[in-house]
Amino acid sequence: MTGRSLPRRLLVMARVGIAMTLHDRARFAGTVLGVVFAVVLAAQQLGILFGLLDKNTMFVDHAGADVWITPPGVELFQPGRDVPESVLQVARTTPGVRQASALLVGGGTIRRPDGGTEGLQIIGTDATTWLGGPWNIVAGDRDALLQPDTLLFEDAERDKFGGLNLDSVREVNGRRVRVGGFVWGLLPFGPAYTFAELNTARDLTNRPPDALDFVLVTADPGTTPEALAEALQQRLPDQRVVTTAAFHNNIVGALLREQLGVSFGTSTSFGLIIGLVVVALSMFTAVIDNLREFGTLKAMGCTSLDLAFLVLAQSVLYATVGSLVGLFLVVQMAAGIRSPQLVVITPPWLMAGLPLAMVVMCMLASLLALRRVVRLEPGMVFR
Repeated sequence: MTGRSLPRRLLVMARVGIAMTLHDRARFAGTVLGVVFAVVLAAQQLGILFGLLDKNTMFVDHAGADVWITPPGVELFQPGRDVPESVLQVARTTPGVRQASALLVGGGTIRRPDGGTEGLQIIGTDATTWLGGPWNIVAGDRDALLQPDTLLFEDAERDKFGGLNLDSVREVNGRRVRVGGFVWGLLPFGPAYTFAELNTARDLTNRPPDALDFVLVTADPGTTPEALAEALQQRLPDQRVVTTAAFHNNIVGALLREQLGVSFGTSTSFGLIIGLVVVALSMFTAVIDNLREFGTLKAMGCTSLDLAFLVLAQSVLYATVGSLVGLFLVVQMAAGIRSPQLVVITPPWLMAGLPLAMVVMCMLASLLALRRVVRLEPGMVFR
């Protein structure tokens, strides 16, 4: 081996390592299973985490606004103290503003035909701009909200609300309303979003005529959201003005700090650690069981670098096969559990990054086996 070029030697050792790995099929399957477990658990937990985060940011992401004016201290998409209507007028007269619309968010209950009630989250939007929705409309039309006492409901909650259909009549907050259409998948952690025209929502939630929850602003062409937010903040020092991107990041940061980060981070780390331990133990056991073979290779002239590359090639094989099988299972599971209540989100960077992470993990797991191989004496084969 010493007479050959380094690339040629490493290629030969990689082939030998892969052949040794595939020879013991039971150990190979067990080790790959450990990698599959790590990939599936990590991808599933991260996918669910991204799905839950999306549920809490989807309104901000789809509202169509460039800048949000919110009450002070609001970090999530939820009402704070009332925003005066004068804020809306100031926003409309600010240079660089293309549109500015009010948004109301209030609680409500719908009475089912059997007498029971279910919770709603009523969203009041300005029909002159439709900033704030509705979107993902699967039946009916948003213009139906222009008709008196008409709402758009969540399609996934139709049975829960007592078998809703187009033009069904129900009581919401004690007032008779008509079903004008349905949206799909607009289910946050709390009650489903239910859309109404601004004045209808104000009547249903008994809000004062000059009270708002948010002001949504779009920028003129050539005006950046950041510059517009800064200009609005100077004119509205008592309110909080943020770009849509900043509001999105604030929501994600708040949820990760307060609720989701620790739980999902722990479960993801647990899966990776289990995979690391399984691979490490399997590779160390394989080296112990094949000490004479490694000793023979050393006696034939293989260097410690050659044998180290052999072990690393085995670890890369485990990572590659395990990752491919694991990602296939993740895709099938994500499709199987997709629903309006939860969508497992697996972005392309996650699907590409997990195999690389598994390669690194498996290479780290091989360190224990590498140490044993490097310290191996070639003379032991003659004992």
